Amino acid sequence: MSDTMGQGPGPYGGTPGWGGPPEYGGAPGWGGWGPPPAPKPGVIPLRPLELGDVLGGAFATIARGWKQLYGTAVAVYVLAALAVGGTLALAYSAVGDRLHEVIDLPPGEAPSWDQAQPLVAALASVWVFALVVLLVSTAVVTAAVPAVLQDTVLGRPVVFGTVWRRAWGKVPAVLGTVVLTGLIALVPVALMMLGFVALTVSLVTSLDGDGSGAGGLAALGFLGVLATAPVATWLWVKFSLAPHVAVFEGQGPIRSMRRSWHLVRGGWWRIFGISLLAYLMAAAVSFAIRQTVDMASAVPMAGTATLDDGEDIATFLVGMSGWFALALVGQLVAQIVTSTFPQLVNGLLYVDQRIRNENLAPVLASAAGAGTGSGTPAPQPPGPQPPAPPVVG
Repeated sequence: MSDTMGQGPGPYGGTPGWGGPPEYGGAPGWGGWGPPPAPKPGVIPLRPLELGDVLGGAFATIARGWKQLYGTAVAVYVLAALAVGGTLALAYSAVGDRLHEVIDLPPGEAPSWDQAQPLVAALASVWVFALVVLLVSTAVVTAAVPAVLQDTVLGRPVVFGTVWRRAWGKVPAVLGTVVLTGLIALVPVALMMLGFVALTVSLVTSLDGDGSGAGGLAALGFLGVLATAPVATWLWVKFSLAPHVAVFEGQGPIRSMRRSWHLVRGGWWRIFGISLLAYLMAAAVSFAIRQTVDMASAVPMAGTATLDDGEDIATFLVGMSGWFALALVGQLVAQIVTSTFPQLVNGLLYVDQRIRNENLAPVLASAAGAGTGSGTPAPQPPGPQPPAPPVVG
């Protein structure tokens, strides 16, 4: 589908000049009975999609390609966790002695800057490395979603090797779209943090009767959030299809974002509503998973030794290792859900917008061999025909 969606006739792979009603892409008048049902070679019918079609298509894609989709996500996030864990181990080996010096200080004595500086530098280095690893792993998983959709929409078998090759080759472009789209939220998030910090300072200093300055700063931060959040949300929706453009059409980050901007035109509210619903559903499932993990780990934690028992840190960490491993598994599952399901929905919204705006349905039907649902090619308009879109693997 990558290759079909991005390389069909027309400037963006659509088929221009297709006769008949746009919602079906066929010719009017089928013996007085109306048009036949839209072909459905894969997880969605090849017509403008309703909410049920989008959500049903996302769940059907999970059912058909969960091994490839979740296998890729598990491999990527486990490797990311190992990389960050290895960096933490290196940092501990470098500044472990300083850490013990700070921990072993007498009660009430604060560490000096000479003691804290190596720890701060090591922590900052690990944080930056972890942020980069998280962005790259998120880009790989985001690229894997449309790579799986390429086959499930056309009804083709999903092969892990094919998905991996498609996803890996588009990671730089997808990473660019993820970073640039993430920058949209930077201003409102920074203002939100400023407001909360200033509010905390205001509450603390108000006990001494001098919290007016911090209170004004908190109000300014929250007002800034109210002013910038709607703009950031509007821009986020306009660029929400960019990662899928990067994979389906092979565009770079900037062109993918421009393409997403044009595809969303006329459907902003619909895309916003369905995307928001998908994120809320994923968040609810993620919350349920974390709650289940917390309940399952409550019993082992009750019997875990504490530092109050006179044991050293190493013994305490060994006793907590089981709970920590369970928590990591729960976090991994929750992260996979929140990073895949909304992207599946957005990918189907990309297909839907192209069906609505560029008459992509006949191209997909032809590529899938579905035709009109009877196993024959879709009806052709009169006159010279444009060249058939190339279909690769």
